[in-house]
Amino acid sequence: MELGNGTEVSEFLLLGLSQAPELQPLIFGLFLSMYLITVLGNLLIILAVSSDSHLHTPMYFFLSHLSLVDICFTSTTIPKMLWNIQTQRKVITYEGCIIQMYFYILFAVLDNFILTVMAYDRYVAICHPLHYLVIMNPQLCGLLGLVCWIMSALHSLLHNLMVLDLHFCSDLEIPHFFCELNRVLQLACSDTFLNNIMIYFLTLLLGCGPLAGILYSYSKIVSSICVISSAQGKYKAFSTCASHLSVVSLYYGSVLGVYLSSAASQSSHSSAAASVMYTVVIPMLNPFIYSLRNNDIKRALERFFGR
Repeated sequence: MELGNGTEVSEFLLLGLSQAPELQPLIFGLFLSMYLITVLGNLLIILAVSSDSHLHTPMYFFLSHLSLVDICFTSTTIPKMLWNIQTQRKVITYEGCIIQMYFYILFAVLDNFILTVMAYDRYVAICHPLHYLVIMNPQLCGLLGLVCWIMSALHSLLHNLMVLDLHFCSDLEIPHFFCELNRVLQLACSDTFLNNIMIYFLTLLLGCGPLAGILYSYSKIVSSICVISSAQGKYKAFSTCASHLSVVSLYYGSVLGVYLSSAASQSSHSSAAASVMYTVVIPMLNPFIYSLRNNDIKRALERFFGR
C-alpha cells in the first residue's frame, strides 16, 4: 500500500485509550483480568455444553457458538493492545491492521447474527412448543450456523478489499486501541465516499435487519406468554429467554451508545473508551448472564468437574 506521496505504508500507530504513562500499568492489569475472565468463562460454557448430552439442544448449540465467537472477538484486539502496553510500542504493521480489521468485523457481525438466530430459537420454543424439535432439527441448526458464518465472512471481506484500494496520508496515528474501520478510513488520502456509503448501507441491512427480526420474535413471545393462564407458566416461559433478552439489550444498547457518543463528542479517545463496552465488557458478562440463573449449566459443570 502506498502513501499519498508515493512512499510505502508499513505500519500504523495505535494510540490506545490513554497516552499517560502512569495509567498504562492500570490499563494493562484491568484489560488482562477482563480478557482472562472472558476466555475462561466462555470456555466453561463450551465445555459444559459439549460434555453433557442433556445440553445437546438447539438453544445450547447456539449458546456454545456465541461463547466461541466472544472468545475470538476479544482475542482479535486485546492481546495486541496488551502487547503494545507491555513493550511500550504502539506499532501495528499494515498487514496486521488489515487482518485485525477483517476478524474484528467478522466476529462483530457474527455476534449479531447468532443473537438473532437465538431469538428465533426462543420464538419457536415458546410459540410452537409441540413442533420445536421438528422445526429446530440438527440440519436446520447447522444450516443457520453456516449461513451466519458465510454472510459475516463475506461482509468483512468486502470492507477489507475496499480498504486495500486506498492510499494513505503521512499521518498514520489511529486514536483507538485497535484498527477500527472508520478510524482507518479517516487516515486515507483517497476518496472514501464509496467506503462510507457501503458502511452505512451494510450497517442498515445487517444491523437493523437482525434487530427487526429479534424485535418481531419477542413481540410474538410476549403475545404467547400473555395468553398463558397460570402465573407459574408465564414465569417459566419468560425465564427461558430472560438471559438472551438481557444480552441483546446490553449488546444493542452499548453499540447504540458508542455511535451516539461518537456523534455527540468530537473526542476520538471518548469513542474508543465507549467501544470497550461491547468489545470487552459484554463478552465477559455473557457467561455470567447465561450461567448464574441456569441450573442446567451449573449441573453440567458440576458433573464435568466431578463434584
